[in-house]
Amino acid sequence: MDIFIATLPQQIINGLTLGAVYALIALGYSMVYGVLQLLNFAHGDVYMVGAFIGYGVMMAFIPESGPLFAPVIIIILMLLVAMLGCGVLGIVIEQFAYRPLRNSPRIAPLISALGVSFFIQNAIQLTLTAQFRNYETEKLIAPAAGIDLGFARLSATRALVIVTAIVLMIVLQYLIKRTRLGKAMRAVAIDREAAAMMGVNVDRVIIFTFFIGSALAGAAGVLTGIV
Repeated sequence: MDIFIATLPQQIINGLTLGAVYALIALGYSMVYGVLQLLNFAHGDVYMVGAFIGYGVMMAFIPESGPLFAPVIIIILMLLVAMLGCGVLGIVIEQFAYRPLRNSPRIAPLISALGVSFFIQNAIQLTLTAQFRNYETEKLIAPAAGIDLGFARLSATRALVIVTAIVLMIVLQYLIKRTRLGKAMRAVAIDREAAAMMGVNVDRVIIFTFFIGSALAGAAGVLTGIV
């Protein structure tokens, strides 16, 4: 019982950190499914690409001599570049793999999604090899940074992941509930044909949905690497 009490707080923090990353991945996945009723099997591969983009940005701005900018600037750049890169990748996937099959039988886009997943996996393996890589987070955030909460310790990296995920979820909630684009996305999710008759540009809404969902996956990839 004493061991349970001593380890429970730390496991809660660990669970919140992992759950924050899972939430970002799931939000992007569910957005595409909500609008298109499409299971985007390539979403996990977009998440992987985001992690590689973040790693590339980190290595570019942290030479052997040390970080070129303040650590917070590098972390923000990692997130922004990964989100932008994955967002563009999501648009490309939608344009070439899903849009031509939008009105096809349900099995066709599912097979296409699996094909895109295999293509991205093998493309990354051929270009970047299967060599293991690790984020050099200690050059940006001191491993000892953090606060003690009784039996648990909230490290600075875990706090960064949780706070970043919460901020992104708040921004997404505002986008969906308070903007015209969000209203259009909800309309398309409810009835695509009716939304089109009311003047909603369905193709543009779908493109933005793929961009936002893939950008969230990219952010999740970077946050996973940082931890």
